[in-house]
Amino acid sequence: MDEQGTATTGTTTAANTGCVIDEQWIGRTVVISATGVVDMLTSPQLETSIATSLTRDPKAIIVDLSGVDFLASAGMGVLVAARDKASADIGFGVVASGPATSRPLKLVGLADIVGLYETLEEARAALGE
Repeated sequence: MDEQGTATTGTTTAANTGCVIDEQWIGRTVVISATGVVDMLTSPQLETSIATSLTRDPKAIIVDLSGVDFLASAGMGVLVAARDKASADIGFGVVASGPATSRPLKLVGLADIVGLYETLEEARAALGE
């Protein structure tokens, strides 16, 4: 990680949804962090953030779900669609280690499709600059 500060951030919050999406760029790697609930009401927020990031030519996209309390199927669908939209030369991974996030991704067989990592550091080492 480039601790010296090539990072830029942005935060969006959907009113009354309990979900906050934060975007941080470190070089050409973007970390999109979600906090709260990712369900059918809030997953479009995550989808928009990922789609916007794709237009900025990232080397890698890391979706950090460490702060997510509930991950619904709509959120999982956004992750699969994002992986499909990203070209093969863009690294893509999801950070999820808690029972609310990693367990459902593993149970439905998406862990291998989206690239699951237990920590942000592990994902950055595998995908980041």
